[in-house]
Amino acid sequence: MESAAVRSEGLVIPLIDFSSFLNGTAEQRKETANAILHGFQTAGFIYLKGLPVTSEYRKHVFQTSAKYFRLPLETKMSHCWTTAEANRGYSAPGREKTTTLTNPEEVKKLRDAAPDLKESLEIGREGEPGHPNHWPEEEGELVGFKQTMLEFHEKCKYLHTEVMRAIAVGLGIDETWFDSYTDVGDNTLRLLHYPEVKKDVFTINPGQVRAGAHSDYGSITLLFQDSRGGLQVKSPTGVFVDATPIEDTCVVNAGDLLARWSNDNIKSTIHRVVEPPAGDGDVYPARYSIAYFCNPNFKSHIEAIPGTYETEKDRKYPGVNSGDYLVQRLTTTY
Repeated sequence: MESAAVRSEGLVIPLIDFSSFLNGTAEQRKETANAILHGFQTAGFIYLKGLPVTSEYRKHVFQTSAKYFRLPLETKMSHCWTTAEANRGYSAPGREKTTTLTNPEEVKKLRDAAPDLKESLEIGREGEPGHPNHWPEEEGELVGFKQTMLEFHEKCKYLHTEVMRAIAVGLGIDETWFDSYTDVGDNTLRLLHYPEVKKDVFTINPGQVRAGAHSDYGSITLLFQDSRGGLQVKSPTGVFVDATPIEDTCVVNAGDLLARWSNDNIKSTIHRVVEPPAGDGDVYPARYSIAYFCNPNFKSHIEAIPGTYETEKDRKYPGVNSGDYLVQRLTTTY
């Protein structure tokens, strides 16, 4: 049923057919759920295939994303990201610095020395009071942009719900246990563009990366990537290992809040984006990816999941509000 998408330096990231959970027998669903949970417990990452997202639709979403990033910088800056509370809008190259650091001054120092070579557009839940999305004018090749992204946001919300159901089945709790935490859809669709860059940029500044080493903040992240490569996951030996793109798959990783929620039964693993494998020429071509950051509803109170501890003393973390936790983490990043 499953094979390894990545196997190196003690890191094994499984490739799992998710259709066996979505459409399989009770036995197949249980087997798949166990494989998903095991992947999150050991690697913090899994690859999923057999998704209800066709190659043609995926290509359409990526093409639509690329059209946005072709807009003039001045236009994109009019959609600018403003606050961690809103977490919506455009971030120019160098604005965000992904890192494991938590001290704002240390983050600024790192950002100044080696800014992340990427730009992004964050799209949140449509209709959240006080936090509107920043949509571009729908003219020319951007006609239909909003509809495409809202449709994809909804498809990813469905996948979030189903992956969390698989985790619940794996944990041996009620399959719908997480549903009341995922029904609102307080998630962020992030369109990412890593512009083409001369290869010598990475030689001149050895600390330069396209996205710095970091862990994600929420419950899970769904990552759809193009074929360029560059994503690396930190292995148990401390070596960063290539998470090579596999066509028609989604890379899913657990975030810090899910690790906390699971009483560290699940891992949130550090990862980064570096220069892709060397090819011909002196320029690395552009890379595009789309990440869907999944969170518990912002109003949710998060404390250890039943079955992840035996006694009250075994609880490693106090309860925390989901929204407050995420705002705190985002404030440091920006």
